[in-house]
Amino acid sequence: MVIVNSTVGIANTDIDIAHCAADFKQMLLAEIAQAKSRIYISALYIQDDAAGREVLAALYQAKQQTPSLDICLFVDFHRAQRGLIGEKESGGNRDLYLTLEQQHQVSINIYGVPVKRKELLGVLHLKGMVIDNVLLYTGASINDVYLQQAERYRLDRYYRLDSQALADNFCQYLQHYLIDSNLAPRLNGGELPDSKIIKRNILRLTRLLKSSKYRPFSVEQHGYKAFDIQASMFVGCGSRGNQLNRVIRELVRSSRDSLVIFTPYFNLPKPLLRDLDAALKRGVKVSFIVGDKKANDFYNADESTFSTVEVVPYIYERLLATFLSRRQKYLNNGTLSLRLWQHDNNSFHLKGLVVDERYHLLTGSNLNPRAWALDLENAILLDDEKGQLLAKFAAEFQRISQHTKKIDKPSDIEPVQNYPDKPRKLLKKLRMTQIDRLLKRFL
Repeated sequence: MVIVNSTVGIANTDIDIAHCAADFKQMLLAEIAQAKSRIYISALYIQDDAAGREVLAALYQAKQQTPSLDICLFVDFHRAQRGLIGEKESGGNRDLYLTLEQQHQVSINIYGVPVKRKELLGVLHLKGMVIDNVLLYTGASINDVYLQQAERYRLDRYYRLDSQALADNFCQYLQHYLIDSNLAPRLNGGELPDSKIIKRNILRLTRLLKSSKYRPFSVEQHGYKAFDIQASMFVGCGSRGNQLNRVIRELVRSSRDSLVIFTPYFNLPKPLLRDLDAALKRGVKVSFIVGDKKANDFYNADESTFSTVEVVPYIYERLLATFLSRRQKYLNNGTLSLRLWQHDNNSFHLKGLVVDERYHLLTGSNLNPRAWALDLENAILLDDEKGQLLAKFAAEFQRISQHTKKIDKPSDIEPVQNYPDKPRKLLKKLRMTQIDRLLKRFL
């Protein structure tokens, strides 16, 4: 049994799951349109593209309709001030934020959260969107692909939780650690502090986030229903004392019958690998759904335009092949199963765990060394002791599995010798220089 410090009841009827990215976008816009008191959105980025502009326009319109509406958006500080990889110098998404703020007579707050001094060393990966008393939980950021603005999409998980307790707790965390601390500057409010002040504030914020936690739920304020599904919230930043990492390990260690794991980028931390091996030895049926390398947003099939960073999907695939080759006996006896997801030119971004068909962990954590040591991550754990979520999860699992293929043996993974010349030669060079070991810490 997983031990948690604080839980709150939520009815099965107050939990909904959107079917796809396009449906989630409509759900988000519908919630924004009817907002009365608050909108708090935390995502890695809100992109300067059609979907990003549409969501921002909806937020400004909601503010115009209800001037008292409290709108606070939180994005990664560094990511917001650069262009896309491969683009020329630009002010990034912040240019859009400043322009929109100047164009409107009402104002919203967009905060830049600098988790570490550089984006490579850690980003805001805290996910969640509160509209009044509804918490939309997804690993998705806001851009054309995540919200399926056109035909292409990036598959994620899309949960709607109608719970004032969860919504309050999420907003209180953002208010306390990011607004009241004055350590996350407003990106759409004029000049940013000078570099010396930014550097000092980043150090202070990093220390603060490493010890940050959601508040315990108040029984007096939110009530407690023993027959409901129990929800708890976790946050983690840094390799030491990381509450979320500890809960993930407890979930795997407590598994007795089944364990389902979703991850887009296969690069599991060593402690989690040890826990998984112990679970396999106990006879737990471990099922992975992983994105195929072609479903990685860095994948590029065109060798003529191939760049160094686009070797990343090939590294993940080699890690996956190694993982399977060392556990062939579990594949053979059916204890371990793995499915690769690929659908046309779409990408795969969903994460999470389901343990013994009872515990459902919704998270943006990629279950990799970077998530476990560098980024600010969070999660919601749903304890469904009476199986009230089984039908909803089964439908979600069916949709996710639709475009997967089963891997029965390591040789079902494409071998290195079949790779195009550029990624194959680059992989060899990385191995010879042992740079690949360093890279795995940041992937």
